[in-house]
Amino acid sequence: MSKLKIHYLYNSGFCVETPNCIFIFDYYNDKCTENEKSLKNGVISEDLLKTEKAIYVFTSHSHYDHFNPLIFDFTKFNSNVKYILSSDIKNIREDIHSFIVKKGETIKIDNLIVKVYGSTDEGVSFLVNFDDFNIFHAGDLNWWHWKEDSSEDNKQAEKWFKEEIDLIKGEKIDIAFFPVDARQEEFFYLGGKYFIENLKPQVFIPMHFREDFWVTQEFKTMMKESSTTVYNIPCRGFEIEL
Repeated sequence: MSKLKIHYLYNSGFCVETPNCIFIFDYYNDKCTENEKSLKNGVISEDLLKTEKAIYVFTSHSHYDHFNPLIFDFTKFNSNVKYILSSDIKNIREDIHSFIVKKGETIKIDNLIVKVYGSTDEGVSFLVNFDDFNIFHAGDLNWWHWKEDSSEDNKQAEKWFKEEIDLIKGEKIDIAFFPVDARQEEFFYLGGKYFIENLKPQVFIPMHFREDFWVTQEFKTMMKESSTTVYNIPCRGFEIEL
């Protein structure tokens, strides 16, 4: 696999650039403090969309911090954009090239194979295969342990999460985007640690932390003995080159 560039957009949003295509995951925040709309500021620009590369836009579910209908306007600048959307998303424009997916499905789009896994909240997660390379985007799949929830609820959340991970076991994962959420307080690491220990991705990139960048460094430090390469993200627009 030739080099690829990964850009942190915001929350669970990422743009992945490969030599032949562009993947955009869970993009919703098109506002930036800088005047320039660009990847370095965490925003998808018109210039990026005006490309000869194939563009694939993935949305894992309908929550406002993962989905914004403005993504459908990408077709104003590139009529060849293709959308892979969870079935819980409503009011999808009929004039776009979309693939509506549910857990358990596998679809082939051009040279991609997309396997659709479950979530422990709304929607789905994605395993995207291209050029013998696999990217996993978890959406809201996580071990959601909350201090304010009852012991029974947290045990059920753990069971549900581990059942979903069992379904993914055996897959080769080169890059994983997975929640490390500071709102879970001292339990922020549970899902990511379990994911790494059981699925052993080559690279793990935290998400779903909004502007709590510190939690990504905390998690990286916690996983320093792992064979998985864990990245911390210090700012919006941060670029990783692999």
